[in-house]
Amino acid sequence: MPVTVEQLQSRKHRGPRIVALTAWDFTLAHILDQTGIDLVLVGDSLGMVALGYDTTLPVTLAEMLHHTKAVRRGVSNALVVMDLPFMSYQSSPQQALASAGRALKEAGAQAVKLEGGQPRILKAVRRLVEVGIPVVGHLGLTPQSVRIMGYRQQGTTDQGAATLRTQAQALAAAGIFALVLEHIPAPLAATITAELPIPTIGIGAGPACDGQVLVTADLLGLSVRRPPFAPAYLDLRGEITQVVGKFAQQVREGA
Repeated sequence: MPVTVEQLQSRKHRGPRIVALTAWDFTLAHILDQTGIDLVLVGDSLGMVALGYDTTLPVTLAEMLHHTKAVRRGVSNALVVMDLPFMSYQSSPQQALASAGRALKEAGAQAVKLEGGQPRILKAVRRLVEVGIPVVGHLGLTPQSVRIMGYRQQGTTDQGAATLRTQAQALAAAGIFALVLEHIPAPLAATITAELPIPTIGIGAGPACDGQVLVTADLLGLSVRRPPFAPAYLDLRGEITQVVGKFAQQVREGA
């Protein structure tokens, strides 16, 4: 049975915790959906794992729509959420609405995710929710702000922690239905999770969140560059290398 926004929100109090992973093509999305996970995120991390960029910044809206279409064709049950890429929503609520509208109309996404909790982001969230577009927020290490914050853990000072707590509350009030907390101290994530009426989804933020998400390429050991807070459950990169080497040897030997 397809997962809905309302079902995910109910997990806040009823459980079980939300299971989320990323996908960037039909085959991977189909495999993930068959496992019964709750949420498939078409993250702009595909810029690094699928397109070879050094950061998420070069990813375009057109690229996100292209990949989301492919993912959506592979998913029947999980909720599909699309990242709005850098500079596709920051300029104005109108720009955010146009981008998010294309995500739902053209690509079949069921929700969008955007980063940050500044006033301009809150205005964009309110506008999207106003017209019926479900929104996931994202605080902590926000990769689209890499030029300012780098890839360092966030919320490690009293002021930084207070800012994240305030922004989390403001995003919830603006209408997001879930909040990704990335690479923040586990006690801070636990505090924010306890304070919010909506589910939190952690990545490198400890076990107290209402769910967890990972970049699937990191999970499977495929990534060229994997952050230290993202565990690899498998060395699929090594296994592929071994299998391809075996195939190449057999071809060259005429076997």
